[in-house]
Amino acid sequence: MSSKQKTLKGSFSLCGKGLHTGLSLTVTFNPAPENTGYKIQRIDLDGMPIIQAIAENVVDTQRGTVLGKDDVRVSTIEHGMSALYAMGIDNCLIQVNGPEFPILDGSAALYVQKINEIGVEEQNAPKDWYVIRHKIEVKDEETGSCITILPDEEFSLTAMCSFNSKFINSQFATLDCVEKFAEEIAPARTFVFVRDIEPLLKANLIKGGDLDNAIVIYEKQTTQERLDSLADMLKVERRDANELGYIQHKPLVWENECTRHKLLDIIGDMALIGKPIKGRIIATRPGHTINNKFARQMRREIRKHEIQAPIYDSNETPIMDNIRIRELLPHRYPMQLVDKVVALGATSIVGVKNVTANEPFFTGHFPQEPVMPGVLQIEAMAQCGGLLVLNTLEEPERWSTYFMKIDDVKFRHKVVPGDTLLFKVDLLSPLRHGISSMKGYVFVGDHVVSEATFTAQIVKNK
Repeated sequence: MSSKQKTLKGSFSLCGKGLHTGLSLTVTFNPAPENTGYKIQRIDLDGMPIIQAIAENVVDTQRGTVLGKDDVRVSTIEHGMSALYAMGIDNCLIQVNGPEFPILDGSAALYVQKINEIGVEEQNAPKDWYVIRHKIEVKDEETGSCITILPDEEFSLTAMCSFNSKFINSQFATLDCVEKFAEEIAPARTFVFVRDIEPLLKANLIKGGDLDNAIVIYEKQTTQERLDSLADMLKVERRDANELGYIQHKPLVWENECTRHKLLDIIGDMALIGKPIKGRIIATRPGHTINNKFARQMRREIRKHEIQAPIYDSNETPIMDNIRIRELLPHRYPMQLVDKVVALGATSIVGVKNVTANEPFFTGHFPQEPVMPGVLQIEAMAQCGGLLVLNTLEEPERWSTYFMKIDDVKFRHKVVPGDTLLFKVDLLSPLRHGISSMKGYVFVGDHVVSEATFTAQIVKNK
């Protein structure tokens, strides 16, 4: 998966009628700057208000996902959002000239087609993945709906549906690799049961619904008179009330097309989390209500762990051990505060220190309840930063790194004997004239214990 954010190379528009309003609508997808996320703009209203496409702005989930802010509403967004998310688009401004997205053919296929035609552009900012570290589960006891997400190195999704129907009972669908979305999920069309059509019509909905944009399932026999009446209201051909089955212009793409569409909807509602996810989702009896509940829970989790700790496997061989570190840094006991380096790239480094009870500073620093001095945490961060900068030089042993400035220092939790510290330091700017700026974090487990921004200079040893 890409490590950089993406947007569209250009704009594209799709036209069609709204599923619920029946209005003729145009939706336009535009490139957007880094860190914009998804924004939807009602260009038909005064002031052309913009709604941030996030889970907290969802105001209705009964017959699709409806975003709202003040008196502004935009509905039936899930198919377009699903295509953006699955195709790796991080930043997009979506403009629509009415209260909902056009339903098109009831799938996400046309969105995917247009994205492929216009192309995707990689941006400079890093892609802000949220990596699942533990099981998260959301349930609805009344409906039996449940969404669970488990740790995984990539994103994958399984949906299991039970439709309370003898004709179409239980189905499941899986997307093991998001790159297969265009082929295996995007063409899956929305569907409706005949038993639900009459209440929807009475609620003044599905004015734009027809057999070109939905699969209609006739699974529970009704009277010929009632079926004829519904057919007339929908302006479709009458059929024999004794013949149960699918009512459609084109055959099913897959036997489990309905559940594949449910999976499509989940991805569209997940787009409202605001970050791409690495994890495995298992959804039982999903729907827009439980999907949104899950997306809101995920946003709460992200806020709790906004800065994620690096993944550290103590079984892996370090990139630098303490012997190599001593060759590069001038520090010696008790001031060498980095035990090993476990990740090293062009612009970032991850180091480790195991804090033991016999550290010399514990003797005088709160000896009855030992606490590691914050200044030493900053020093250890800086040593990691020094190793990162020295790694870019041809003869790193001949240079040393010196502090010039420290800013934005924060201490969030105390560090005590037995803690394992993870240092993550990223370059904020390339090394120029021997000077570099860095941002560092210190983690214990999943929690940030301290952070700082600092500037350092490399000087050739005498």
